[in-house]
Amino acid sequence: MKRSRFALTFALAVVASASTWFYMNHVLRPQQIADAAAHNIPRGNLSDLYPRWLGTRELLLRGRNPYSAEITRAIQQGYYGRQLDPSRPDDPKDEQGFAYPPYVVFLLAPTTCLPFAGVQIGFRWLLIALAPITVLLWLRVLRWKAPCGTALILAVLAAGWLPMVQGIKLQQLSLLVAGLIAACGACLAGGWSACAGMLLALATIKPQLAWPLVLWLLVWAARDWRARRKFIIGFGLTMWLLLVGSAWLLPGWPRMFVHAIADYHRYTQNQSVLAWMFGGIIGRILEVLSVLVCALCLWRMRSEAANTAAFGRAFALVLALTVVIVPMFAPYNQVLLVPVIIAFVWSEISREPVLPAIRLARMVVAVLLLWPWFATIALSAIYIWLTPGLRGKLWPMPFYSNFMLPILVFGLALLHAWPSGPPNLRENAARE
Repeated sequence: MKRSRFALTFALAVVASASTWFYMNHVLRPQQIADAAAHNIPRGNLSDLYPRWLGTRELLLRGRNPYSAEITRAIQQGYYGRQLDPSRPDDPKDEQGFAYPPYVVFLLAPTTCLPFAGVQIGFRWLLIALAPITVLLWLRVLRWKAPCGTALILAVLAAGWLPMVQGIKLQQLSLLVAGLIAACGACLAGGWSACAGMLLALATIKPQLAWPLVLWLLVWAARDWRARRKFIIGFGLTMWLLLVGSAWLLPGWPRMFVHAIADYHRYTQNQSVLAWMFGGIIGRILEVLSVLVCALCLWRMRSEAANTAAFGRAFALVLALTVVIVPMFAPYNQVLLVPVIIAFVWSEISREPVLPAIRLARMVVAVLLLWPWFATIALSAIYIWLTPGLRGKLWPMPFYSNFMLPILVFGLALLHAWPSGPPNLRENAARE
């Protein structure tokens, strides 16, 4: 990449990423505060880490059940600033219960003796650092030896991508799980199979995000037990330690966890992106079809070695499937789409020949992907003219592509990974 071209692209990336942060801090947050004041909606620390941190502290230091109603009320006191009142129609419906497997406490245990304000700051900076680091890990998984300038631009854009910034602002553990999954893939690509299995086991603190990948990688590893058994051993041993440790800390936890998940879905009424877009019945049918078609594609790719680009595409495909079938459409889960998006960028830079229809679909995806930045740049540019009334109408603009993007990305990822589909990405480094 020529220096002038790099300088211009890098400057645009910095402006785009900065505009997302400006929008979050100066447009979206004031709108949420104003809306809360108008409807008497409680606002506490609003940190998604807090329920897990408080549950961990109460379990480890006081031996209290983190799934209990008493702990849920204590969580609400910190998260919302007061307990929720069902008689108030404008109160949030999310009760913020401890809806994680108990072995999440092993990751959060070092923070239990620290004040939450300090934990917040440290975790926020950890997530900020993970954004560019995961880009570098995904480049390794996909076997793309990108030039330093290209990698830097991708890292800057990742740090200012709307789903990533939302996850950082909310302090969402989904970003930590995405980092663990990226590290798992990089370890597999580098030949550290046992370490990859351990990292994947830790990623199951959010089971809905990790288990589709777990199933695929176990099938993949079983295909060549002699060469890949270390991955299964590393994963199995780590999971055994996590489960045994959980049973020792909280006997009977599986039943409590199942009840907590059922309660979570009851009060959040979450549904997948497909169900939200196409309705309950059609959405469920599409979910099943997506899983079946994806499984057929992955079955044909189970012999691919972990150090190939084809394996990287299969890895990314599973994550794209996860985003469209997981019963939650929050934008921050879309951080799992990063490897697929990077694969598309590599394909375009390397001028890979594709069918015109696929090229057109990629252009649509590019527009949907860039739309949040267009919107945040525009809202940032007119910030001084944003009256409260105008802000109330325009603040949703960056989220307009939230539902269509993961569906189209999954479809293209399926075509890109299909063994008889478009040509494979070059195994050697793309040359500019």
